[in-house]
Amino acid sequence: MGHPVMFDDQDPMLSRVRELALDFPDAAEKVSHGIPAFYTTKVFAYYGGSIKVDGEYERHSQSLLVLLDPDERAAMVDDPRCYRPAYLAPSGWLGIDLGPDTDWAEIEELLDASYRLTAGKRRVARLDAAKE
Repeated sequence: MGHPVMFDDQDPMLSRVRELALDFPDAAEKVSHGIPAFYTTKVFAYYGGSIKVDGEYERHSQSLLVLLDPDERAAMVDDPRCYRPAYLAPSGWLGIDLGPDTDWAEIEELLDASYRLTAGKRRVARLDAAKE
């Protein structure tokens, strides 16, 4: 039995995340564990996450999960928009809640950082060449 779908395909926040994430070289989208996952060889971002509170899972439906290096993660972990996503936090992932005041340039930078950690040298070189 698969996971139930836990997102609204018409969500405008998801549309914006898709636009940004799928702009990276060879990026694609799949549904993994009921939520959108953006990947090349490995996943570099998820849309939506959860945390465990008093034994129950609390959904953060409009959020972005990214993999960050330890220094970047440490700089953001105390930000009130951020949370440690269930299951993924021990591996360096961080969730950031999205809303009307979202700084999309910051989200693009977080996606870029996560992509660079997962995409491999050739794809990162293509990304850098495209930005020149």
